Amino acid sequence: MDRTWIAIGTIADIPLRGARCVKTPQGKVAVFRTAENEVFAIEDHCPHRGGPLSQGIVHAKAVTCPLHNWVISLETGKALGADEGAVKTIPLRNDDGALFIALESLMMAAE
Repeated sequence: MDRTWIAIGTIADIPLRGARCVKTPQGKVAVFRTAENEVFAIEDHCPHRGGPLSQGIVHAKAVTCPLHNWVISLETGKALGADEGAVKTIPLRNDDGALFIALESLMMAAE
């Protein structure tokens, strides 16, 4: 299945070790930039109590939820350590700094 990509901005829009929230008809997506300039997109809610992951602290390839300090992998969307749960990861493409997310992944997440 071919993916439909939606432009969401540029990597320069996201600070190092930071995030931005992208609002979509299917919900909020958190887009993260690591210290190594890698970018990841996941649903913007912690599996624990729904905290806004885009407001969390980015470290290595993970984010710590600002509400209860759950650590979520940016690569897999899974909670790390003793915590259990996961958020959906969203395919993200970086074309020379222009960022795109896959539309059909958002639609599947809403179903």
